Amino acid sequence: MKQQINHSLIVLARETRGLTQYELAEKMGISPAQLSKMELGAVEVYEEYVDKLSDLLHYPKTFFYQEIQVLQPILSYRKRQVVAQKLLTPIDAQINVFSMHIQYFINSMGFSKPNIPILDIAQYETPQACAKELRKLWKVKQPILDNISKLLEDNGIIITSFNFGTERVDSRTIISATGHPVIFTNKTMLGDKLRFSLAYELGHLVMHQFTSPSLDRDVSHEANAFSAEFLMPEKDIKKDFQNGVTVALLGELKKKWKVSMHALLYRACDLGMVTDNQKRYIIQQFNQLKIRRREPQEFDITKEQPTLLKFIMANHKSKFKTDVSMLIKNLHIEHEEYLNMYS
Repeated sequence: MKQQINHSLIVLARETRGLTQYELAEKMGISPAQLSKMELGAVEVYEEYVDKLSDLLHYPKTFFYQEIQVLQPILSYRKRQVVAQKLLTPIDAQINVFSMHIQYFINSMGFSKPNIPILDIAQYETPQACAKELRKLWKVKQPILDNISKLLEDNGIIITSFNFGTERVDSRTIISATGHPVIFTNKTMLGDKLRFSLAYELGHLVMHQFTSPSLDRDVSHEANAFSAEFLMPEKDIKKDFQNGVTVALLGELKKKWKVSMHALLYRACDLGMVTDNQKRYIIQQFNQLKIRRREPQEFDITKEQPTLLKFIMANHKSKFKTDVSMLIKNLHIEHEEYLNMYS
């Protein structure tokens, strides 16, 4: 029986390369309408077109024949400003390809299910209460999380550093077909922002992914509030602000709590330890000191290095006696792509 092409993977491959239908059709020497029908599965994709797709999009022909589902990243990006869809589309597509690899590794290794509690705000009332509950469920006793990456990985959440091609996007999460969350973090992020982004994505996972938040809820604000409480518990951090908040104090507290000076300032304001006017004044000081966009290097937080994916891949190679060339073949990518994704 003739193997059927997976039409959704034509779309996925095109989007990973940042091409529109019109641009790819022009390169293939066909009309956009014909390519659209191929992507919809409305016409047969002849071998000559599979050859062209492979050459132009830099995927082996086997990529297009995989029996696999294209997934949707969950909820919203953690991003610093409005980002054009032209930038987001290839990011989503590249993340999807990565999730296909995760599915391959997990299925072959029999990896255990993640420990992700469902914490519905309808029950717990606030994001802060959800953060407190998760700390209890995960038996987190210390106020300061020494390594949030390890905590997430110990509970089955896969983390990988990813080249988004823009600094405007901090992180993104997808649930693989196996049910395992994969958090993608921007390679350009510093250590403090990485930790906050991981807690932000965790908030989305436990509060929103398996519940049905109403459209009028600001889930991004809820994830931020969750992150602040998870990383900086109110009962522990409040005393650090009791003698007043200054730029110097924020620098010292950054080294202690391993979050940015900005995050600490906003936390102090949310807890009523500084007024909105005082917060604006300190932000003005940040501007005068030219540390609003880049905080002083002497306060930099060491960037956490996730290890779970490396562990899974190493065990896979050992179990199946797989070398790099065989792994590349099984992942249906080219050698250069493998180096870009996993080096």
